[in-house]
Formats: sequence, structure tokens, C-alpha cells
Amino acid sequence: MPMLIDTVDDPDARAACAHHSNHPDALIEVLHWLQASAGHISDAAIATIADALNLSRAEVLGVVSFYHDFRRQPGARHTFKLCRAEACQAAGAEAVAAAIEDQLEALSTTDHPPEFELKSVYCLGNCALGPAAMLDERPLGRLTAERALAALTRLDSRTGGKE
Repeated sequence: MPMLIDTVDDPDARAACAHHSNHPDALIEVLHWLQASAGHISDAAIATIADALNLSRAEVLGVVSFYHDFRRQPGARHTFKLCRAEACQAAGAEAVAAAIEDQLEALSTTDHPPEFELKSVYCLGNCALGPAAMLDERPLGRLTAERALAALTRLDSRTGGKE
């Protein structure tokens, strides 16, 4: 039996909104909280947030789709954000990217969600230590292909890595 969208409620989204007094200006904070706790922003969460903060679903979805840190589907356990801006390119980011892509291809399985995701970003604010990256929320600087692959290997749960 189909469910009407207006009857959909996400308890975590409702709690996040209540924590911020259901204030529409807290939309970004609510979305960050949900992203951190659930790993993504679901359709039910968008509908619930819109209702709780008295916003339209289009407004909430517009913010979710505008910022690259928010995702609509469950993602990889670990995210490797590699800066591809000019300063990091000049310092060798493309070689690091190629090595990471090769490694991730070798590690890929039919896991859903995958273990790792490589995302290109344009400036992490760490240009002096380029090529720069963030592995999950940990900044990495002066990356080489070897250092990047070692960091991935340490986190790979299939090889006994921890974190």
C-alpha cells in the first residue's frame, strides 16, 4: 500500500530540528547532524525537516544538493577528498590521484556501500602542504602516491586496518 509523502516522518530528523528549536536558520546545522549520524539525507528526512522548520521541501533539497558534503544515498565508509586545484596540481596531485584510482579499482568489490570513495575537491585551504587531501576528516599534506596508498591500506577493514 503506498504511503502518502505527508505521513512520512524521520524521528532522527525531527529530533535534530527540535534540538535547534525548529528554527529555519539552523537548516545547515540540522543537515550536518543528520549527515554525521545517518551518513546521508533521506527523502523522509527532507520531508520531516521541511515540516519541522516550516520550509518547503524544495528549499531543503536545494541546500542538500548545493553542498558537496551532503549526500542523498548511503556512501562509502571512508572518503578520500583530494584537492585538484592549481597549487596542488603543481605539487603532483594528478600522480597521487592516478595511484589512488588504481588502488581503489583493485580494492573494489560488490560491497554496498563501498569501503572507499575518492572525491575531487577544489581547495582544502592547505595549499602550502600540497598535494593536500582529507581522509575522512583528517587532513593530509605533502602527499605522495605511497603515503596516500599507505593511509588507505591502514583504513581498509578487509586488510585488518582500524580507525
